[in-house]
This record gives sequence, structure tokens and C-alpha cells, in this order.
Amino acid sequence: SVRWLDRCIEALPEKSAQGNRQRLFGIVQGGVTKELREESALELVKRDLPGYAIGGLSVGETKRQMAEILGFVTPMLPEDRPRYLMGVGYPEDLIAAVALGVDMFDCVLPTRSARHSLVFTSQGRLRMRNAVHARSKQPLDPQCACYACSNFTRGYIRHLCMAGEMLGMTLLSIHNLTFYTSLMRKAREAIVGGQYSQFSEEWLPRVSGAAE
Repeated sequence: SVRWLDRCIEALPEKSAQGNRQRLFGIVQGGVTKELREESALELVKRDLPGYAIGGLSVGETKRQMAEILGFVTPMLPEDRPRYLMGVGYPEDLIAAVALGVDMFDCVLPTRSARHSLVFTSQGRLRMRNAVHARSKQPLDPQCACYACSNFTRGYIRHLCMAGEMLGMTLLSIHNLTFYTSLMRKAREAIVGGQYSQFSEEWLPRVSGAAE
């Protein structure tokens, strides 16, 4: 709530115990109700904060509803401050949200998916427990140079997953995090080059859809 934010602002020390200045972000709330979102966003902007988070999304609403709320809220937030979408998400969600003005994300999905043997690649998702990967000599993603892709085959990683070996989840986590980092790097390069629409058109179909 706004009252809670005001208490946080009042309690925030000028510097942390390590001597660094802390950056307090306000969180825009309001569910999928535009009136509440607008009220929350405008009150936060009045506080002239270092950054603004958008919360309360990716919690059961449809992707269309999430996109509609993001498209409604982000124009109300200052362009010269980070706009941070909390708890999102799948690669296609990130691509869509960046197009709507979001700058920052956090999500457990890369590592949580790895624990369930789900892999994100430049050609779509892989479910490593599927038998189709049992004898595959390919890396997880031929376009990826991460430690997992450089040193292990799909077949061997599937064996690790089926055997319940911790190394399997570790390798998939390394790969998924590398994939997300690389995807966002490509997004930044596309923005700088004025080619984000082309980037989105190319990558959305590649990262969406069911796992094989």
C-alpha cells in the first residue's frame, strides 16, 4: 500500500551498513483493475522513487490480461527510471514485456524448470525426460556455448535426470540461466539498433509452444 511505502521511505537509512546508498522501488499493485492500477502508479510517481516495480501479475491471470495491464501501467511510469516486472517469466513473456516498456525482471523459472528437466533453447523447449533424447549426441542447444552444451550430450544429461543425479539439474540450471542472459543481451542489442520489432517477430515463435 501507499501508506506502507511512506513508512519505508521514512525508515530507509541514507546508507546501508556497507556504506552504500539503497534504492527503494515502489510496487504498482491493483490486480487487473485499471482504476486501481492507475491510482497506485500515480501515487508512486509522486514520491519520485529511484525505480518502479510492477507486482501482482503472473499469478493466474491470462497472458492477454497481463499484457493489457502492462501496456496500461508502464506509460505512467518515468522512462528515466527502471521499470521492473516482478516474478516473470517465460521467455515469450520477457520479449512481450520489453516491447511494452519493461526494463528488469526476476524469476525462479530458469532453475525451477531445470529441477523438472525442462530446458529452454533457441529452437524451443526440451523436456529431457522424454525418450526421444535418450541416445541423442546433440548438445542441449547447438547455438549455446555454456558449460553444459560444450561438454555434455542430451543423451547423457537425460541419463542424469532419469537417475536423479544432482549434476543433471545443475547442468540444466547453468544452461537455462545462460539462455535467459543471452536472450536479454540480444534484446538490448536489438533495442540499441532500432530493430526490436524484428527481434520480437523472430524470437517469439522460437521460444513459445510445447516442449518436445
